[in-house]
Amino acid sequence: MSKEVIVTQQQWADYVFEKNYRLNNLDELESYIKEHKHLPNIPSAKEIQEQGVSIGEMSKLQMEKIEELTLYVIQLKNELELLKKQVNTK
Repeated sequence: MSKEVIVTQQQWADYVFEKNYRLNNLDELESYIKEHKHLPNIPSAKEIQEQGVSIGEMSKLQMEKIEELTLYVIQLKNELELLKKQVNTK
C-alpha cells in the first residue's frame, strides 16, 4: 500500500503565464476538440492505451490545462466587465 508518491519534474507548467505563451482562442480550442476529440498537448485515449502515460508528465500537462483555464476565466471576466460598462453607459 502506498500513502504518498513524489514525482520530480524538470519543467513545470508555469510557462503558461509567460508573455510569449500562445493561448489558443476559444474558437480555435473548440475546433481542435471537435476534430481531435481531446485537448491540445494531451495524449488521446488511444495513445494512452497503446503507450501508457508518465505520471509526472501527465501531472504537468494537467497543470498546464488548469492554468490555461484560469487564463480563459480571466479573459471572460474582463470581457463581461467591458460589456457591463457598455450596457451601463447606454
